[in-house]
Amino acid sequence: MAAIPITYRAFQRSAGTGTAENPITIEPTTRALRDGGKLGPHEVLIRIRAVSLNFRDVAILTGRYLTGSAERGIPASDCAAEVTALGPNVTDFQVGDRVAPIFSLGNITGFEEGIFSHDQLGGDIDGVLREYAVFEDRVLVRLPRHLTWEEASTISCAGVTAWNALGAPGSFSKDKTVLLQGTGGVSMFSLLIAVAGGIKPIITSSSDEKLAAIKKLGPVGKIEGYNYKTNPDQSAAVKSLTDGMGVDIVVNNSGPQSIPQDIASLRRHGTVSLLGMLGGLAADWNPAQLLSLIPKNGRLQAIAVGSKLDFQALNHFIEANDIKLEPLVDRVFEFDDAEAAFEYLAAGKHVGKVVIKI
Repeated sequence: MAAIPITYRAFQRSAGTGTAENPITIEPTTRALRDGGKLGPHEVLIRIRAVSLNFRDVAILTGRYLTGSAERGIPASDCAAEVTALGPNVTDFQVGDRVAPIFSLGNITGFEEGIFSHDQLGGDIDGVLREYAVFEDRVLVRLPRHLTWEEASTISCAGVTAWNALGAPGSFSKDKTVLLQGTGGVSMFSLLIAVAGGIKPIITSSSDEKLAAIKKLGPVGKIEGYNYKTNPDQSAAVKSLTDGMGVDIVVNNSGPQSIPQDIASLRRHGTVSLLGMLGGLAADWNPAQLLSLIPKNGRLQAIAVGSKLDFQALNHFIEANDIKLEPLVDRVFEFDDAEAAFEYLAAGKHVGKVVIKI
């Protein structure tokens, strides 16, 4: 068993509260790991190998995230790590296991009471943009063995969110369709799950070049797409690609402004999975438009990532279907270039995930 280090390198948020015009930054730091170098009975020391960024990590810096964050906290929630030391009562893991902590540390089954904004990694609790971390064994999950560190780091938030937005695909059928807004991490993860699970994805982008490249990720004709800049009428575009039927699921990354169009894009018994705010928090439509869900027997469902059980179910699905997540990784940065990784994500030029290698 490796010796427990006394200190580790990390990045932390700078002091203050950022705005879109004057965001706070991230800065390198060195922190102490443990006094005396001992682990508690159920604690596990992990060496973090790769960290995947989410829009949330940038939104916190600009003051746009919905929940709080600790000043000078360590950002990021998604990682892939290696077990390097175990507390004396840990029985579920061994040194060398490939693991990740769950996004919300109190959300084990999904049925716990309370709102989990206070226990989300990278927010009020120190995240994973660091060399080492200590977690209780109950909040760790094993990662799919066939994935690289960089691929496996994308699952914790983006992957589990996509899994739940699609309805945890145990009930997939060959005639189901899903609309994915944009080419960010959740959309691209949803696309890979959909292709493996039998759902037909329709993805949007402002770039015809991006759409052409994404369509190559599945069999010919399996993935549809359209340019929302040249074709801004979402429901009309969706109807033209589904023989007038609409989609079963809309994965809403854009926020409240598109909800009326999302509902109009649904077929009967369809679901809008609301999980993002890329288009901001404002909306100029009449709330009465929500009633258009009624004749469709439709549903508006909020998605807040998911539980440990969801994470484990997704990992099983990835392994059982031998899903490769390489297409999901847009660009990999070195640890010392973490600030550049945040800037690249904020610029919005990525397709999929931005990863930091440690």
